[in-house]
Amino acid sequence: MGATLAEAAPASATAPLVTGLPDFTDLVDKTSPAVVNIRTTEKVQQGQMEMGGDDEQMQEFFRRFFGMPIPKQQPAPTPKGRKKAPQRQEEEIPRGVGSGFIISQDGYVLTNTHVVEGASEVYVKLTDKREFKAKVIGSDQRTDVAVLKIEGSKLPRLSIGDSDKIRAGEWVLAIGSPFDLDNTVTAGIISAKARDTGDYLPLIQTDVAVNPGNSGGPLINMRGEVIGINSQIYSRSGGYMGISFAIPIDEAMRVADQLKSGGKVTRGRIGVLLGEMSKEVAESIGLSKAQGALVSQVEPGAPADKAGVQDGDVILKFNGIAIEKSSDLPRIVGMVKPGSKATISIWRKGAARELSVVVAEAEADNKVAAKTDKKPKREQATNVLGIFVTDMTDAQKKELPGASGVVIDSVEGPAAQAGLQQGDIILTLNNVDVKDAKQFAAMVAKLDAKKAAVLLVRRDNISKFIPIRPAAQ
Repeated sequence: MGATLAEAAPASATAPLVTGLPDFTDLVDKTSPAVVNIRTTEKVQQGQMEMGGDDEQMQEFFRRFFGMPIPKQQPAPTPKGRKKAPQRQEEEIPRGVGSGFIISQDGYVLTNTHVVEGASEVYVKLTDKREFKAKVIGSDQRTDVAVLKIEGSKLPRLSIGDSDKIRAGEWVLAIGSPFDLDNTVTAGIISAKARDTGDYLPLIQTDVAVNPGNSGGPLINMRGEVIGINSQIYSRSGGYMGISFAIPIDEAMRVADQLKSGGKVTRGRIGVLLGEMSKEVAESIGLSKAQGALVSQVEPGAPADKAGVQDGDVILKFNGIAIEKSSDLPRIVGMVKPGSKATISIWRKGAARELSVVVAEAEADNKVAAKTDKKPKREQATNVLGIFVTDMTDAQKKELPGASGVVIDSVEGPAAQAGLQQGDIILTLNNVDVKDAKQFAAMVAKLDAKKAAVLLVRRDNISKFIPIRPAAQ
């Protein structure tokens, strides 16, 4: 008789990594008492109807996905000659719902900023049906973290984990109040550890079902520790579509500590606008790989400007911490206390150097208005790159203090395909400063047609490396 499948398997066969699905029951029993339902209200004049006021989930949906509350109906103006109606008294109406979790026995609660933002009153309800009026200690829009305080003692609380140690594929669960359904448990795995979404910090991506009302609730690992705050979903419909995001708890606690101590978050800044490095640009400027933060613009008078940082520099390290991609730099600088001295390691024209900078306090984003004089007089031209250039005018030189370059008058062929435009200012060619149109023409004439040339181009106060392959002659 032939051997069975079990008998045929070699004795040295390794055991499978997964032997069965996890059982979350004990974990839920342990952690759910510290997860809270949060409801908010808004004070309005009696009789003033708010569209969708009875639908708390729709209120949160509009605030979260459209960035605003549902518009209120405004009272009609009083006709001339008619007496105004007596002042109406205020009344509280439901505004939104969300989730949160208790992090200390004396009643500190973490949630999302967007859950409590703009609310007149905030109420926190525990699983044992006790309800407290909460005080908003502070909130931070950049990270979407808010800290609340309720008056209590010996309250159930969650243990804080380490979001730096999480691994893709790890089982996690979320507890919250989707659609105001208290203490709903969903489970899944971590899909990615640090997903860049354009926000101030990288988020944890999971496939845990999260819906409106889950916002602010905890993402919990198999040890019963909070590793994130459920904050966002990717959706085309407003509902869960298999991708959700959580704020890493390490970042959230750093924010929470500042909010508890001072009511606001203080961040460092050095005043640079950044672009991403490509492999082609990295090779052209002598870097072994595409790494670091490419400086596209230095704010005049900002710490980076005073330290000597220039457009086109690549910031490789900040205070000894390696910068792998541009989005790393704002987060690392943001954790530095304003007024502190820091060291910036940069790459400029094929060589590394270090600069010293005094970090300033971050403020609201400011957009520098761009003024470009686009009335050049053509003086030199070249067809190898398809760029016709002129010398900079006096007005352009004043807008670009300490810099030289040439102004593009028109483009064709390779330059047009690369996206160059009339009025762009060429600062460098293959890491060599461009001084005037005559020198630029001479440099282009010596280019190797088999290799891409890399231009540092400034447009609307933004500098960017653009590779162009010369046209065949």
